[in-house]
Amino acid sequence: MYKLGWFSTGRGPGSLGLLKTMMEHIQSGDIDARIDFVFCSRERGETDATDTFLATVEGYGLPLVTFSYRKFRAGRQTMDEQGNLAPWRLDYDREVMNRLGGFSPDLSILAGYMLITGAEMCRRYDMINLHPAAPWGPAGTWQQVIWQLIGNKSEETGVMMHLATPELDEGPAVTYCTFPIQGGPFDVLWQEVEGLSLEEIKQGHGEDNALFQEIRRHGYVREAPLILATVRAFSQGKLKITADKQVVDTEGRPISGYNLTGEINEIIKAKPAE
Repeated sequence: MYKLGWFSTGRGPGSLGLLKTMMEHIQSGDIDARIDFVFCSRERGETDATDTFLATVEGYGLPLVTFSYRKFRAGRQTMDEQGNLAPWRLDYDREVMNRLGGFSPDLSILAGYMLITGAEMCRRYDMINLHPAAPWGPAGTWQQVIWQLIGNKSEETGVMMHLATPELDEGPAVTYCTFPIQGGPFDVLWQEVEGLSLEEIKQGHGEDNALFQEIRRHGYVREAPLILATVRAFSQGKLKITADKQVVDTEGRPISGYNLTGEINEIIKAKPAE
């Protein structure tokens, strides 16, 4: 059976929801895979949200490995003056790999894992990460992405799974879907901010701005379906990652992202955004 590694910081309802959704589809037989282990970069007692996440993992009977990044860091800087991961930060990755030494996942999912993965870890595991933008879209957190989309008056955005690399959000696209943010229900929301600078929009209602919220809502409802569709494609042999970290199709041909927009849109139609 196809084996998944699951990496998370377990910091909120999003991380918890992704795990629950994956388990529901595995348990129903929709996805022919199993979660080989869950690794969490926090330990019990750090936050209530993480405690809930860890209790849920144990409730499923999944192998759980924890190692507190916060305690290991102890106030040290993550990056050196050249913008590279500091040596101690790579030591953290090595200890994570040491603790996961008994596992051999076919694919690892970064689902709310709030750390940059170093080169050694990226070589050890085939790791894919969820990013709240299309392959050609902005980098950063989902909040940063949305503000950039608004500032640029973008026509569309999306969600993608990309290969994890030491360069944040720069790994090659594995799968993605897109959706328009101009036209339809968005037009009146763009009109509400017409003539305002990005800073004026931020200072007005901030993240409660209706346009900001609508973009987030359309992206959020696609995240779990994209992860599920991506894992399903890997488990069925439609996608593979080669030893030299290329994404290839079932014929072994390199691809620059598997476009799942049609499939994801069908799922969204069946279960509209709330």
